[in-house]
Amino acid sequence: MRTDKKNARNTKKKIVSTAWKLFYRQGYDNTTVDDIVYESGTSKGSFYHYFSGKDALLSTLSYLFDEKYEELTDALTPEMSCMDKLLFLNRELFRLIEDTIAIDLLAQLLSSQLITRSEKHLLDHNRTYYKLLRTIIQEGQQSGELTSAASVSDIVKAYALFERALMYDWCLCDGEYSLSQYSANMLPMFLAGYRA
Repeated sequence: MRTDKKNARNTKKKIVSTAWKLFYRQGYDNTTVDDIVYESGTSKGSFYHYFSGKDALLSTLSYLFDEKYEELTDALTPEMSCMDKLLFLNRELFRLIEDTIAIDLLAQLLSSQLITRSEKHLLDHNRTYYKLLRTIIQEGQQSGELTSAASVSDIVKAYALFERALMYDWCLCDGEYSLSQYSANMLPMFLAGYRA
């Protein structure tokens, strides 16, 4: 039973990561379900088991982000300060966005979250992203690195808001600057407001 769940998760993961690679490489409109199935080494049945069509993949970008966070978790060492961990995660995610996500698709995801009446994936507090942020912020408060004047939830909310704002502005400016570099300059100033 456990193996079946793991295989199902791996199949879905393969489909999602392959789709986003293809969207970046050949464009969303030029990518077909057949391309995704072929490149991922899965079947059409598997694809339609998880997704109603290609458009349904647009809401999986947060899933791709969380996959990256899961990968990066192993690189977080106890020697790293809370600030270092947050800066590292931000830099690596924003590099992933710059290097593998077409800006028009990121803009589409951000705008779809504004008008959707269904699940707002970016705000799902059960995501790996939010769990990881809560853990890091909590550790930062316990070690005395971060202020306890604000709750963990408030700091996490503000941090996530700041990251979304940076992505939104980058899309608005059509990627005319490096997202990861701009964030590397701005994020330390933002985080300084939460130092103990």
